[in-house]
Parts: sequence; C-alpha cells; structure tokens
Amino acid sequence: MSTRTTWALVVETTQGIGQRKHMAAEVLAHVEGSREEALAELERRARGHVPEHPSSPRRRRLVRTGDGFLLVVDGAWQTFASRFTVGELLADSDAPPAPEPVAARSAPPPDEPDELDEDGIPVRPAWLGRTGRP
Repeated sequence: MSTRTTWALVVETTQGIGQRKHMAAEVLAHVEGSREEALAELERRARGHVPEHPSSPRRRRLVRTGDGFLLVVDGAWQTFASRFTVGELLADSDAPPAPEPVAARSAPPPDEPDELDEDGIPVRPAWLGRTGRP
C-alpha cells in the first residue's frame, strides 16, 4: 500500500500597521496528493485571499515564485504582502491518529474461531484485546 504525501498550505501575512507591522504565519489547509495538486489549491486560495490590510487596496499583484505565490497589495499609504508557500508536512504534534485499516478491525483473531453462545452472541467481544481506540 503506497502512502500519499501530505502538503501544508501556508500563508505569511503582514499584520499591524506602522511601526507595529510584522509577519504572521498560518497553515491554511493540508492537501494529500501530488505537489502539483497542492500548488493548484494554493493558487486558488491566493487568488481569493483578502488580507486585513490595507483596508482600501489600490492595486493587487499576484506573483508565482519557486515554492508558491506572493500577493502584493498597495494601499493608500503602505504596501502589504502575503506569501503563500507549499511544503511537505513532515511532522504534526497535534495530528489525529491514523485510522486502523478496516480489515484489521473486522477480522477475527487468527486461529480463534468466533464462538457463539446459545443465543448466537459472540462469547468473546470484538473489542476485547484491541490495542487502539475506535
């Protein structure tokens, strides 16, 4: 069974104004599949992105870079930028556990036939001996 690559779609956006202007990063989404599929989704999101600043945009420019896109928005007094990048997700400390394969959950333990009582109910419950959570 082949594993699919998970790509993180990240935006780094100018936050604040004046002397308090800084960049903040956010993971927009995860995409499973090819890098090209992830870049296509990233471009869709970059084209529709409406940044907080400037409040009165005068000009928008979307530029393709080697690893994503750069959105430059000119306001009345300042220019703001949003950098969109795609990268392979290597680790996630808060990722949900991988689902257990369906065949492993429903198959009886090897060399142990399903023993039923007189009412047809399994004597050994299916969950007994399971190591993971449902």
